[in-house]
Amino acid sequence: MGTRLQEREHLDALERAVASFPEGGSVDEIAARAKLPFSRRTLQRRLAALVDEGRIVPEGQTRALRYRAKVIAIHAPPPPSPASHRSVSLSEESQRVVQQISRPTTQRKPVAYNREFLSNYKPNKTFYLSAEERARLRAVGSPSDVTRPAGTYAQAIIARLLIDLSWNSSRLEGNTYSLLETERLLDQGEEAEGKAAEDAQMILNHKDAIEFLVSSAEDIGFNRYTILNLHALLANNLLKDPAGAGRLRHDRVGISASVYLPPEVPQLIDECFDEILKLARAIDDPFEQAFFVMVQLPYLQPFIDVNKRTSRLAANIPLIKNNLAPLSFVEVPKETYTSALLAVYELNDIGPLKDVFIWSYERSASRYVALRQTMGEPDPFKLKYRTAMRELIAAIVRKPMGKKDAVRAIEEWARDKVVTADRERFIEAVDTELLSLHEGNFARYQVRPSEFEAWQKVWNAKPAVKKPAKRKGRVVK
Repeated sequence: MGTRLQEREHLDALERAVASFPEGGSVDEIAARAKLPFSRRTLQRRLAALVDEGRIVPEGQTRALRYRAKVIAIHAPPPPSPASHRSVSLSEESQRVVQQISRPTTQRKPVAYNREFLSNYKPNKTFYLSAEERARLRAVGSPSDVTRPAGTYAQAIIARLLIDLSWNSSRLEGNTYSLLETERLLDQGEEAEGKAAEDAQMILNHKDAIEFLVSSAEDIGFNRYTILNLHALLANNLLKDPAGAGRLRHDRVGISASVYLPPEVPQLIDECFDEILKLARAIDDPFEQAFFVMVQLPYLQPFIDVNKRTSRLAANIPLIKNNLAPLSFVEVPKETYTSALLAVYELNDIGPLKDVFIWSYERSASRYVALRQTMGEPDPFKLKYRTAMRELIAAIVRKPMGKKDAVRAIEEWARDKVVTADRERFIEAVDTELLSLHEGNFARYQVRPSEFEAWQKVWNAKPAVKKPAKRKGRVVK
């Protein structure tokens, strides 16, 4: 082996040894962990080389000098005491697990990604959820009519789902918007005063991602197209490197308040990502699918950031496709969810997260069952043409078009893009939607408030009254 290659491998091994000390390691601690065949002085020179390359960070001086890996931190709040989990029905075993991962990080052993945790899962033979648990979830989450097209259930409650899921998922990331502020942002495009622009962007990204899942219900699945685009929507305008949206990571990441070390080799990340999707596709039960991706996607940390958000929305894919009540994480305490994920990261223990999943789904399902009981059934025709109607109405508003121009545009669109048998009804449906459009519901067409306001002026403008022409003292009528 060439000297230069050997030195590079030694540096890589040394960096891994440093990374195993989340709070930083001394020269002696690192030497004992690395077990490399060179002297203390050579070790110090190699550590200095890693510092020069920006791969590790020195802290302290002389005898107190320690080295810590330089990572991109994925922030998570410190795990709370078990007492704060009383609002979620954690089993006794889950409570013991929470106590274990609630200890200071100095008392927890660093752990690396365990690929066997993924590869040992055998679809429809291995189950994270018991048969009793799956049956229980299906009983509370199934509508009376499951024969409608994929996404019908979610489409029927889309207005409420957009607010609930956008707010709760953002709240679990530390977003400071209230539920009412979220509703105003989504319905009226109005940002809350005194709140960070990042918070508004996060919520709006959720809205786009949810609409993507619901409007494409028949096309989405556990494949690269769906998950990468889902991440791109959720990460839009939130990453330092915009190219990181929808792309598997090539950089090292670390998780604050945790001793878990996610994988750092791009090839391994790529392989495990594809394996997660393959296994998820093979699972028959939609609830098992949902929980599987809630466990395995954040554990892999395939993206530079926004992994948990992606997993929460990806968990809704099988629920949306099977017309089951969606999971919106209603009332889930942030601290409980964080501790449950830390148990997965550090112990590969799914118990606490399973308790959170079941507890949250039962509340989400009961919420939407009650909502459906107060609503009429969705119009299948509008479901069929929902994408076309959205695009056309958005174009009319953005133009902005008055009534006369809109009539012409709708007729042309119907003639070019709608089958003959459906044209008359399509025109009627678009006309009805335009006449019912107001300041409280235009956000679903993804137009800005300024665009809607400009359109309203044109739409409601009265036609100019022509003055009668005069000829030879007589009025020409």
